[in-house]
This record gives sequence, structure tokens and C-alpha cells, in this order.
Amino acid sequence: MTQADLSTAPAKPFEALTRAQHGRKLFALALPLIGSNLAQMAMNVTDTVMLGWYDVTALAAATLATSLYFLIFIVGSGFAWAVMPVVATAAEAGDAVMVRRVTRMGLWAGMIYAAVFVPPLMWTEEIFLALGQEPQVAAAGEAYLRIAAWAMVPGLVAMVMRSFLSALEHTAILLWSTLGMAVCNALLNYALIFGNWGAPELGIRGAAIASLSMAALQAVALVVYALRKLPEYDLVRRLWRPDWEELGRVARLGAPIGLTSLAEGGLFTATGIMVGWIGAVPLAAHGIALQVTSVAFMIQVGLSQAATVRAGRALGRRDETALRMIGQSGVVLSVVSAGLIGLVFVAIPEPFVSAFVDPDDPARGAVVATGISLLMLAALFQVVDALQVMALGLLRGVQDTGVPMVLAAISYWLIGMPAGYLLGFPAGLGAAGVWLGLVVGLGLAAVMLLWRFWSRSVRIGAA
Repeated sequence: MTQADLSTAPAKPFEALTRAQHGRKLFALALPLIGSNLAQMAMNVTDTVMLGWYDVTALAAATLATSLYFLIFIVGSGFAWAVMPVVATAAEAGDAVMVRRVTRMGLWAGMIYAAVFVPPLMWTEEIFLALGQEPQVAAAGEAYLRIAAWAMVPGLVAMVMRSFLSALEHTAILLWSTLGMAVCNALLNYALIFGNWGAPELGIRGAAIASLSMAALQAVALVVYALRKLPEYDLVRRLWRPDWEELGRVARLGAPIGLTSLAEGGLFTATGIMVGWIGAVPLAAHGIALQVTSVAFMIQVGLSQAATVRAGRALGRRDETALRMIGQSGVVLSVVSAGLIGLVFVAIPEPFVSAFVDPDDPARGAVVATGISLLMLAALFQVVDALQVMALGLLRGVQDTGVPMVLAAISYWLIGMPAGYLLGFPAGLGAAGVWLGLVVGLGLAAVMLLWRFWSRSVRIGAA
């Protein structure tokens, strides 16, 4: 179903829900998504901890390699994200054929992307050396990626299936499959990194094999679930045939989503570099504060994903009243949850920071003190970040991704980055100033993206 079809088709009555009921449905949909996001993060933490136990060089190499992999993967994930709003809209409009078409082309787009970007990841040692990394670290990083890069293929399949199932509000399987993966990943890492239980001791290669195995396992689990529980969509029907119209739609919606994610991820990477100019202690504190806020941010990501689905369904019904209520509910839930988390950061920041620092480290006092000041700022940071990611979720729900990408990039890079530099260095505020620049950039993004949604995108007839 095209946008032209939506604009001319007669409106169908949406569920007769109050604003509070829309809020409850959005929150109920978000809970398993939040849980699966947290479980995914737990897997990353497990990899880091176990490699740190094994060898410092292995940890450094994996950190370097996964950072590069993540930047490439997150752009490709945009095509998977594009499937979610289109499937939600088509399902609500009763168009099972469109659901199948866009999901199949989401898989095609992911595989085309992987075919382009997996091969270069096989030869990254020279890149790492050019970036000034030690030879041992560069060689180990390439060894990791020669295995882990292949995880992009099942990883993007799993992302498309996550979008498909989320759009149809089958989210429990996402939670349980990710929790199962987290447990299996820990066990496989323990066996293959250290050579336990009769397995060979593979070190960093063992971690790569575990990551590839878990990505493949989740992709298979989600595909099997979709085929068995949702046979009416017949996803494998004519899977080998191209559908250029829907492939183009996935590309048009997905590329801006991926580039927006890249712009935001790059912003945090750049702030880390700037804080590193100040010194090792501020950089350590920055890393700790960012790790803590990233865990809390998974709540906002889950709420944003749920808002995308609910907004997409409202678009499928052409019910602007419901869409407005969903937008209002999403904003309220984001502000309330971020505000509560911010209060915790202000009230008891020390336990969050000190848990990451060795009690015997001579720099512990300075790192903890700096980390506490950054968590105080994170209370404000949480609110503006929550609002901007909720706005992005709502805009994606109504398939508005191109202009939001431009607005976000301007806010992050033309406003946020210079503000962070000016406040951190000429103004002399140090790491706190750099974080204030983040608040400025993300705050402006929130204002501009919410303005875009409420002034234009919420008007379904004009979309």
C-alpha cells in the first residue's frame, strides 16, 4: 500500500481508546523490547569482562574491532528498521501482501549491504596500524573480524525479523530469545576463550566464534518462529524474486535511519576523543558515565520502538486523533522515565561510578569525583536524549525519515559538537563542558524533531 493509497482510502476507526489507554498499550509493548535491549547489552558486557580476564591485548583489540564493526552494522540496520513502520501500517490496513513484500525486501537490502561491507572487514590490520594502534592489537583486531564480520549476515536477518515481529506486536519472543542468547553467549565465551570443558583455548577468536554463533542462532530462531506462528504472511514465498518497488522504499526509508544512527554514534565517539584531550582520568570517568547512561537509555530505545509500531498502526487506519494521543503518551512516558532515572543519578551517583573502579587504583578518588559530576549532568542529558529518540520513533512510524536525518545531523554536529568544544576548552569547563555540549545538541534535536512531528507529520492526510 503506497502513501497515495493511504491518502485516498477511506479512514477506518481506530481502537476507541483514551489517551491513558494508548499510553498503557505503548508501555506494555515497550516492556519486552526494553528487556531484549538490556539483554543484548548484557552480552556486550559479558564479552568485555571475559576478554579482560583473559588478556589486556585481546580486550583492546576486541574493543577496537567491535567499534568499527558497530559503526558499519548500525548503518545497515537502518534498512531493517525501515521494515517496522511499513509492516505496522500495512498490517493495520489488512494488507498481508505488502507485509510480505516489504519484509522480503528488507532481507534483500540487508544481504546486499552485507555483501558489500563484510569483505573489507577481512583486511583491517593495515587500517588499525594507520590509526596508530600497536602491531599486536592491530593483528588481533583483524583476527577477530575475520570471524566476527560474518555475523553481519545473520545479524541483519535477525534485525529484519525483530522489526517484522515488533510491528505485529509479537515481542515476547524477542525478549526470551535474547535472554537465551545472553546465557548461551556467556557459556560459549567461557568455553572457547579460556579452553574450558574440553574446548580449545582460542582467546579472542573464541569470542568471535561465540558472537557469530549467537547471531546465527537468533536469526534461525526468529525465522522459525515467524514461519510457524504467522504462516499467513508466507515470508519465504518467492523470496528469491526481486521486488524493485519495495526494495526502493526500504532503501529510501532505511538509509536515512542508518545515517541518523551513525551521526549520533559518531557524536559520542567524538566527545570521547575530546575528553581524552583533557586527560586519562576525565576519559575514564566519561567512559563510566557513558556506560551507565547507555544502560538507562535502553528504556528510551524500547519506548521509541513501541511508538514506531503504534504510530505505524495509526497511519494504517488513517486515524490522526489516535496518532496524536500516541505521540502525547510517548512523550509523557519518555519524560517521566528519564526524569525518574535522572533523580536516581542525582540522589545516589557514587555507587554507579565506584562499581567500575578498582578500590586499590590510586586514581580512584579523582575518577569517582569526575564521574559523579558527569552523572549529575546526565540527569538533564537523559531527558533531552529521551525526547529526541521518542521523536525519531514517532517520525519513523509515519515513514518520515529524510528530513529528520538532516535535522538530527545539524543538531548533533553543527551545534552540539562546537558547543561541547567551546564549553569544554575555551570556557574551561573540561569534561563537564563537553557533556553540556551533548545536552545542547540533543536538546536542539528534540525540539526540532518534535516540531517536525507535531507541525506536519502528525497530520496523516498531509503525510
